[in-house]
Amino acid sequence: MANTPIDSELVRALAGLLDETNLTEIEYDTGSLRIRVARGAAPAAPVTIAAPAAAPAAAAAPAASVEDLSKHPGAVASPMVGVVYLASEPGAPQFVNVGDTVSEGQTLLLIEAMKTFNPIRAPRGGKVSRILVSDGHPVEFGEPLLIIE
Repeated sequence: MANTPIDSELVRALAGLLDETNLTEIEYDTGSLRIRVARGAAPAAPVTIAAPAAAPAAAAAPAASVEDLSKHPGAVASPMVGVVYLASEPGAPQFVNVGDTVSEGQTLLLIEAMKTFNPIRAPRGGKVSRILVSDGHPVEFGEPLLIIE
């Protein structure tokens, strides 16, 4: 590892962003410096600083099962990074449940991104066969949210 001074304000800002978004990991890359902040079992977020040539190979293995579902023809993928909500407010019924028949344009769930609630609508009609996300949990861009058969 190069003898690069750590920008503690940047690390604090990234850790704060983890808390705000409920993400478990965030990475910042300038080309000459890469900082990864991840939330683990420990109370403090561990910080890893690596040279640009280092590749995060370990992160690819757990994503294999998600990739299979993302290729499903009925998968509805997340158009953004954010926090998913299955109902309009706490205690309200979910927008859709497994087994429900939905029509094109019907609201399936909400994704909160940058303090804005974005409705995710059905791209086509069909029956909801699986809901792949949990209420109040973070989602990534392209992550499959649910399956419409």
